[in-house]
Amino acid sequence: MARIFITGSADGLGQLAAKELINLGHHVVLHARNNERGKQALAKVPGADSVLIADLSSIDETKALASEANALGTFDAIIHNAGVYRVSNNSVSADGLPLAFAVNSLAPYILTCLIQKARRVIYLSSGMHLQGNPNLDNLPTGTNKGSCHVSYSDTKLHDLIMSMGVARKWTDVCANAVDPGWVPTKMGGAGAPGNLEKGFQTQVWLAVSDDPGATVSGHYFHHKTQVHYLPAAGYAPVQEKFITLCEQITGVRFKYC
Repeated sequence: MARIFITGSADGLGQLAAKELINLGHHVVLHARNNERGKQALAKVPGADSVLIADLSSIDETKALASEANALGTFDAIIHNAGVYRVSNNSVSADGLPLAFAVNSLAPYILTCLIQKARRVIYLSSGMHLQGNPNLDNLPTGTNKGSCHVSYSDTKLHDLIMSMGVARKWTDVCANAVDPGWVPTKMGGAGAPGNLEKGFQTQVWLAVSDDPGATVSGHYFHHKTQVHYLPAAGYAPVQEKFITLCEQITGVRFKYC
């Protein structure tokens, strides 16, 4: 049976994926942003191995989370599920960065770099990535850390770029991105029209299935089907630019082997 770590698994799609994986007999480590949510996560996901605590808007806490995850041993799969959606344009992290960028973009980058390499890595993107800025010229650098605007669409494009970059650089890893659809979770809202069941099943499938369709790398999925994505995400220069900018902001270097 596989060992899987899922960020943002206190509720929503992360929690549903965790429950499904446990029902299938796998070992799951949860993540929550604070102790209270951690207790709630363990109560709502019976059978989880444990829960790790970190606020992913903090670079230091995200680095510490990677260390705690490594102390538990190597995971077979990691699902980068955590994310924020409805935040104001002027919301900033403890590090003075746009909040959505810190949680949705930088945290998966840091954890990818610092957690021991898993055989499968899944990044949660969105169909909204199609409206993201592939030039990456709006990312925080130097003294403009909090003054730039990074949209939710931008961050979901970053997740796709990251998955494609990892797939290209780590040929021994299956790295893919998923559009779960607009589903009725706390993030998506009660009126979201998407299928909640299908919203988490692709992540589960990519994490543990031996189906030839799931053991691929460098693809973008919606409901277990490879779908169209912004072509720029697949360009090596775009991937390298994103990785370099993340390294400059966080001080964390990408592992190339």
